[in-house]
Amino acid sequence: MSRPFASVRARAALAATLVVSVALIAAGVAIVAVLRHNLVDRASLESEVTSRTVAGSQAALNGNFGSLDLPDDGGRLVQVVDSAGKILAAGEDLRGRGPVTDYAPAPAPGSTTTSHPSDGGDDDHGNDDHGSDHHYGATPARGKVGTDVDRETVPVKLGDGTHDYAFAAVQGTTYDGRTYTVYAGTSLEDSQATLGQVTRAMLTGLPFLLAVVAAVTWLVTRRALRPVEGIRAEMAEITRSGDLARRVPEPASRDEIARLARTTNATLAALEQSVRRQHRFVADASHELRSPIASLRTQLEVAAQHPELLDATDLHQDVVRLQHLAADLLLLARLDAGERPTGTLVDLAALVREDIAQRAATDRITPTVTIDDTAPEVKGSRTQLSRVLGNLLDNAQRHAAASITVTVRAAGDTVVLSVADDGHGVAPVDREHIFERFVRLDEARARDEGGAGLGLAIARNVIQHHGGTLTVTDGPDHGADFQVSLPRAH
Repeated sequence: MSRPFASVRARAALAATLVVSVALIAAGVAIVAVLRHNLVDRASLESEVTSRTVAGSQAALNGNFGSLDLPDDGGRLVQVVDSAGKILAAGEDLRGRGPVTDYAPAPAPGSTTTSHPSDGGDDDHGNDDHGSDHHYGATPARGKVGTDVDRETVPVKLGDGTHDYAFAAVQGTTYDGRTYTVYAGTSLEDSQATLGQVTRAMLTGLPFLLAVVAAVTWLVTRRALRPVEGIRAEMAEITRSGDLARRVPEPASRDEIARLARTTNATLAALEQSVRRQHRFVADASHELRSPIASLRTQLEVAAQHPELLDATDLHQDVVRLQHLAADLLLLARLDAGERPTGTLVDLAALVREDIAQRAATDRITPTVTIDDTAPEVKGSRTQLSRVLGNLLDNAQRHAAASITVTVRAAGDTVVLSVADDGHGVAPVDREHIFERFVRLDEARARDEGGAGLGLAIARNVIQHHGGTLTVTDGPDHGADFQVSLPRAH
């Protein structure tokens, strides 16, 4: 049973929906906060205008508070309070009630309260803080209205309910020296209703928006992943059929999926080439093994019938050839399996001297050796490097006319081993071909002389595993010059 979000499409749709939901919620909260602030500021501004209008009227400055023309609509409240807390005038909704708030009491006559901590006298606290000690500037002069204004949001109980009002308090002084405070409040009910409508609209629309985002993401992801499904289906068919010649479809776009398809096809091509090389290797190895085994069987069968006809020399040669071929095949198998050489230090100059000295009794031509004793050591397997040298010398012994030259020298950060002969050389067109397995350029040669065609292939493979290169160029005596370059040990 598959998990509900096992597919990439499902996870992408879920992730996009979650991200958009978080973004929309954050944006909604910010919008509601800004809208609330603006609505409260607008209500507070209306309250300030009302309070200044009342405080600066001639009736208030003359002290005739009973004749004040106060707003009588239900959305605004007005009270005029003196320094003793006595109600001097009140709107219709507040008649017969005590002060609805006293957060900005008028100073007693003759007092000079100072240090109002606001920029320009505007203090919008936005909370209910009855009885707080608000400090105003100097008491307004006679017949003047103060420049300071103090704003508060105050809950007021009217009838059976309590409603929030944005109050603004402005102080003034009558011509005869009496101070008073005008509290004017504007109802926030409409603002709160507007905020409620906006919030409900956002909450109602949010699920629909998220559904649209999820659906669009699902469809877009499905369309974007359609080439991936094509690649998967073709790979499944290739696996089922075993036909490595097939390739996955490559989209015309230049995006990541197109690069994935190209990389997949490159991998299939490399795998196809590897399988073909492996099949060819098996076929060639079977062919090479068949000959000495058949020869051994024939000789043994003849010997069983006619012991006097047994040729021990030929029998020994076939056994030796079969032994060498088996060793070569095992070494190639280990190299193909990824066997890495040991990291021991190898003195290539000493290795060349020892190997040539051991071969002196059997070599057809004695090599001329030139060794730079300052050549640094290399890292790797002494046994495998000795095998490389032996294969190169065997190849030179087969093709040289009269001379073989072996050179070891330092070349920057590398150590170069050169084995050159004065034979017919290797044509440029064949210089890579000869390093392939079971390749013999001279098909007319006898098998016991030409070998199985694995020596150079093994040599290059070993050198590549040591981080070096093996190439062939024209020799100084018009023959072939095989050059091994290995990184020096640090």
